[in-house]
Amino acid sequence: MSGHIRRRGAKSWELKFDVGTDPLTGRRLTKYASFKGTKRDAEKKLAELITVAEKGAYIDPVKTTVAEFFEKWEMWAAGQVSAKTLERYRELAKHHIRPHVGVLPIQKLKAVHLAELYGKLQKAKPEGAALAPRTVGHVHRLLHRALGQAVKWSVIVANPAASADPPRVQQAEIEILAPDQIKAVLEALQGRSLYPVAILGLSTGMRRGEMVALRWGDLDLEGGKIKVERSLEQTNAGLAFKAPKTKAGRRSISIPLSIVVELRRHWREQAKLRLALGMGKAGSDDLVLARADGSPWPPDSLTAHWARTVKMLKLPPVTLHALRHTHVSQLIAAGLDVVTISRRIGHSNPTVTLGVYAHLFGNTDEKAAAVVESALAGALAME
Repeated sequence: MSGHIRRRGAKSWELKFDVGTDPLTGRRLTKYASFKGTKRDAEKKLAELITVAEKGAYIDPVKTTVAEFFEKWEMWAAGQVSAKTLERYRELAKHHIRPHVGVLPIQKLKAVHLAELYGKLQKAKPEGAALAPRTVGHVHRLLHRALGQAVKWSVIVANPAASADPPRVQQAEIEILAPDQIKAVLEALQGRSLYPVAILGLSTGMRRGEMVALRWGDLDLEGGKIKVERSLEQTNAGLAFKAPKTKAGRRSISIPLSIVVELRRHWREQAKLRLALGMGKAGSDDLVLARADGSPWPPDSLTAHWARTVKMLKLPPVTLHALRHTHVSQLIAAGLDVVTISRRIGHSNPTVTLGVYAHLFGNTDEKAAAVVESALAGALAME
């Protein structure tokens, strides 16, 4: 596709570009857009519009409804986010956005419409969807992201979601196992398939998708290291291994000797099972936490299996994700800094870690005063 710019004023430009051909007549379809700024910026904008048009995601802002925009935006987002995230976006848009504001022209969508939407979504059925504030927050963040892209594509001038406030969400209490609970869980799971899951979760803080994607080749038991290089994603389309969402997700985790011993024991037990089933010795690409037939655990199935086992064994009613929270709480209690913790658990940055675990760091202001006192000791003239 092609296009060009034409000056209309000192810093005003007309952008002309192709958006394909008419399927009935075969004639080339041309669109125009106005732009204010430097010539270089206008050229960049033109290139951006052409790229969007080539992907079939160009939108005529005058006639487009919110529903039509989301249809195009989802096509574009398919190449930007993971399959699981896209699936969630489509579900939110289908059930909570299109039915309520889908018919509105996108250029007429205002913050007040979104405020009304958030209120209606929280109302009890049949008037509303009876959603929890947290779920409405997900709807808000999707709208904010999608409409932000609409601004970049010059479909709308400003993002109405930026001026709409989602409902407040009460901070959920993080599940953390106490030392006696950790002991009870590990003792009860001895000899069961979930025992190595608990060991890995408690000692590394890995996410469930990362644990079930772990291969024997990712373990350096001699060096006491585990490489996290992928995760297993579960969607309606099936299972798929994928790279971590961020650079920080790909990481190396040090493990103590006691965990190395446990993993070696698990290797031997898995080898016995594979031999009994005629599967042969596990290779570097075989899974550490495979099911009996060597296939991967679907993340949702692993969570359900954990819940059933916890209930059956009458263990503390704690979720699988609590293993990760417990690991982080132990690191904080040991005095590790937030940057080190963030890197170990694969957060994109320490701010994310603080957003989840800030309350566990406690009040260290008194400690700060003691540090200052020690540093200045003898340097101040005391009366």
